[in-house]
Amino acid sequence: FAAVNIFIFLSDSQTGIMPRIRTMTEPVNARLLTPLVRGLGMRNPIFAFCHGREVVSEVSRHGGLGVLGATRHTPEEIAEDLKWIRAQVGSRPFGVNLVLPSGMPEDDNRAAIEAQLPQPHRDFVRGIYEKYNIPKASGPGMRSRFVRSQEMAQRQVQTILESDVDLVACGIGAPDETVKAFKQAGKKVVALVGSPKHARGALTKPLDALVAQGYDAGAHTGTIGTFSLLPQIVDMAATAHVPVLAAGGVATGRHIVAALAMGAQGVWMGTAWLTTEEYRSHLPAAVLDKWLAAGIEDTVVSRADSGKTLRQIRTAWSEEWESAQAPRPLRMPLQDILIGDLLGAIDEHNVEPLMHSPAGQSVGYFNTVETVAQRIDRLMHEAQDALI
Repeated sequence: FAAVNIFIFLSDSQTGIMPRIRTMTEPVNARLLTPLVRGLGMRNPIFAFCHGREVVSEVSRHGGLGVLGATRHTPEEIAEDLKWIRAQVGSRPFGVNLVLPSGMPEDDNRAAIEAQLPQPHRDFVRGIYEKYNIPKASGPGMRSRFVRSQEMAQRQVQTILESDVDLVACGIGAPDETVKAFKQAGKKVVALVGSPKHARGALTKPLDALVAQGYDAGAHTGTIGTFSLLPQIVDMAATAHVPVLAAGGVATGRHIVAALAMGAQGVWMGTAWLTTEEYRSHLPAAVLDKWLAAGIEDTVVSRADSGKTLRQIRTAWSEEWESAQAPRPLRMPLQDILIGDLLGAIDEHNVEPLMHSPAGQSVGYFNTVETVAQRIDRLMHEAQDALI
C-alpha cells in the first residue's frame, strides 16, 4: 500500500477533551485502491489531465497517473514532451490525450478554411480588435497555428504510436482504427463520454476504461451533471467489464469517495491542477488570478473558442460572444481559425478583460497555489477521513 502522513484533530478544544493527534504513517485505505488503480501500478485513484508536462510528471511521481493534453501540440512537440516526461517518471505510468472529432477537413490547409469564413464573423472579430485596441499578434495563436484536420490527427497519432507512453485518452470521438492501432502498440486506451449515447458507441470498441465526464467539467462538456451521469455509465459498462472514471466537479477527497461509492474506479481531474506551482509557467499571471478568485458560479459554457461547447471562466470574452450583436460561433475547425490569432494577440499583449481559460465548476475550491504533491496529499487525507 502507498503511505500518507495524516495529522488530524479528532476533537475540538472547546469540548474540554484533549485532542488526539494521529501522526503515524498509515496505509491508504484499500477501498481507494481499485482494481484499475492496482493494475496500472498507481498508488492512488487520481488521473490528472493537464497541458503542462511538469504537472503530468509530478502527478505520476506521486502515485497518480498524469495525462498530457496534447491535441494542440505539433507532432514534434508531442514527441519531445513524452520523452521528457518519461525521463522524469521512470517506469511509473503516464498518459496522453488527443481530441479526435469526426468531420474534420482532410488537409492542414489554413487558406482553405479562411476562404469559408463568413464576412459578418470577420467583421465581428475585427470589431473586438478595435473595441479593446488590440495590436496584431506577432504570430499565429495556439488555435490557429495549424488546422485541426485528418492529416494533423494522423501525424499526432503516429507520434504517439512510436512513443512509450502507457495510456492514450481519446476525447470527442475514438475512431475504431485508431483505437485498434493503439491497442496493438500495447497501450491502454480510454474514451471520454458525456452521455449514455456516447457510452454505447464507445463500448463497441476494445477500450480499457471510460471517463464519464459531466456538465460540471471544464473545456468540452455535455449537458448531464457528473453524479447523474456516472451511475448510468457504470451500469452500462459493467456488462462489458469496462471500468469507469468520474470526471467533472471532483475537487475534494469527499468527491473521490462519492465517485468510488457510485462505482467509479478512479477520478479524472483537470481543473485541480490549474492553480499549482508547477503550472505557473504555462499561463499569464492575470489568468491565474482569475482562477484563484473564481467561485463555483463563475464559469460559463461557450462555443466561442472552438465551435464546440467549452466551459471556461466568465470574462468579457464570453460576454462579447453572448451579446445580441454576436454571430453564432462557427463549427470546428472554422471557429479555431476565425478567432485563433485574436486569442494569441490577447495573451501576447495582456488584454486583461478578454484573457480567459477553460475551467470546471470545481475552480471555486482551489483559491490558493499549492504544489502538485501538496494537492495530492490533501486530497488523499480528505478521502481517508471521509471513509472513517
